[in-house]
Amino acid sequence: MLIWLNGKFVERDAAMVSLFDAGFQHGVGLFETMLARNGSVFRVEQHMQRLADSARELLLSERLRIEPLGDAVNLAVQRNNLREARVRLSVTGGNLSLLQSEGKRGGPVDPTIAIVAQPPTQYPDHFFERGVLATIADGRVNPLDPMAGHKTLNYWGRIRALQDAAGKRAGEALWFSISNHLAGGCVSNAFLVKDGSLLTPIARGEEETVAGSAALRAPVLPGITREAIRELAESLDIEVTMRMLDINDVLGADEVFLTNSSWGVLPVVGVEREKIAGGEVGPITRQLRDAWLRLVDDETRTASI
Repeated sequence: MLIWLNGKFVERDAAMVSLFDAGFQHGVGLFETMLARNGSVFRVEQHMQRLADSARELLLSERLRIEPLGDAVNLAVQRNNLREARVRLSVTGGNLSLLQSEGKRGGPVDPTIAIVAQPPTQYPDHFFERGVLATIADGRVNPLDPMAGHKTLNYWGRIRALQDAAGKRAGEALWFSISNHLAGGCVSNAFLVKDGSLLTPIARGEEETVAGSAALRAPVLPGITREAIRELAESLDIEVTMRMLDINDVLGADEVFLTNSSWGVLPVVGVEREKIAGGEVGPITRQLRDAWLRLVDDETRTASI
């Protein structure tokens, strides 16, 4: 396996980062997880734009360049001879020890950037045919936390919630905010289906577009797959509404599904001990999953030509 590390490809065993790197020392960093099909990464520009926006907003770096990074991501897939892949790009605050050197004293430190392309995660077919259960995470998302709604390296709490969910034979855990409004899953965005329409929590950056929602900053990640599903729904004449949702909305939904770059659309048929509707995968969830699979195939085939 070849790893793209700070502008060069190195073998996996030679891919090393300093112990003084800000990512290792303090968890300072961001990441993007992407899906490749047909030898090309799906919507890589949107992923890189989100990464660069977060890096700038959180004062990590203003020097990330979208097009060169996107080229490096696709090159990592190609150099590893992968037609299908799960790709992760991580960017950290860089080697902090350089701040103590004479040439760097008081100046900016170059970020550490690593791109890993490997075979995609294989999910069991029954996840999509019969759906999964979800638990409710013990923690709460805080809209006053400036890191909320960004893909930072601080995933310990979410990993713990996933472990707890797995112990209950669930596939994901739902997170709610300190005001008890739905935020999403540990690694996913959430959608509800009610009376033939889609409902989804307001994401970071969308507050001013939704009436009455700008009082607090939204702590929800603006997912790339989430946006693709919104586009697909609108093309299928399925209304999409962004608003604050609570547990009653979730349990009273006709269908629930979760989205991310790895699995696309994942049906949820129960939360804790409560079934969603009849406890079966609904027709709109199936329709949107099929549409997403076609969209990924079409866009990546076009990009690879």
